[in-house]
Amino acid sequence: MIEVNGVTKFFGDFKALDNISFDVRNGEVVGYVGLNGAGKTTTIRIAVGVLNPDSGDVLINGHSIVREKRIASRYIGWVPEIPIFEPDARALDYFVYLAGYYGISPSDARSLGRKLLEEVGLGDAINKKLKEYSQGMRKRFALAVSMISNPDNYAFDEVLNGLDPQGIAYFRDLTLKLRRNRCAVLFSSHILSEVEAIADRVVFIHRGRIVAVETMDEIKAMANPGLYIKLDRIDGKVRDLLSPYGETRIERGYIVIVNPPQDPSEILSILIKNGYKVLEYRQGHSLEDVFFRIIGEKR
Repeated sequence: MIEVNGVTKFFGDFKALDNISFDVRNGEVVGYVGLNGAGKTTTIRIAVGVLNPDSGDVLINGHSIVREKRIASRYIGWVPEIPIFEPDARALDYFVYLAGYYGISPSDARSLGRKLLEEVGLGDAINKKLKEYSQGMRKRFALAVSMISNPDNYAFDEVLNGLDPQGIAYFRDLTLKLRRNRCAVLFSSHILSEVEAIADRVVFIHRGRIVAVETMDEIKAMANPGLYIKLDRIDGKVRDLLSPYGETRIERGYIVIVNPPQDPSEILSILIKNGYKVLEYRQGHSLEDVFFRIIGEKR
């Protein structure tokens, strides 16, 4: 279990985190979302012991990351946003070197390294130098490293950045497997559709403060179903055309019809007949809709 308790962090005069508190329970996946600079990476770096808070603490399985860092850090795996490794080292050799910090013998570490690197899709690249790895391969290597001690808790910071679709699917499957194994998983991501697909709860952070903590069921209840239409242009006429079909609004370049008819074909036909080019349309609700609504309310 990960417990963030009243954490505040300054960088000079800038308050990056302002008395934030939330938890990640065993067998739970928590998405951590916010705009760039909101404090997500700072939170995760404190949770894994890379940064010290100015006040407050993080408990990992009940152990203080401030007072018992050596013990607490053994119970949490971490994948940073930008993994940095010794570029001239070969992947398996470097894995064995890192495993030594956990008291694992070289022979056992080499066996574990082959197993985990194979699991994350790097089985054919274990003898390559890390400088030859792409960004996505470095993320996969970092995932393997995070599992060295088989911890009960994981913190993934923008782990999806740089991954190809196959890598994203692997991460999704891995996260669901960790949840089944009763691990606590905290992950930040800009890919809100992935947060929506695997998170049990979502923590929203804005300008260093936690502004909402919602279950995915609560988020779905908050999100109004709608028809999202992207056109080649939006002018005053289009809203008049669509007004008979329900409440409309403009949201991030889309015309949104709240509670639209089930079949959008009539709406799309009217737009086309009136000279509009439909670039994209979709139905439903998403975490993105709720996210921007919550952040907008806190500005």
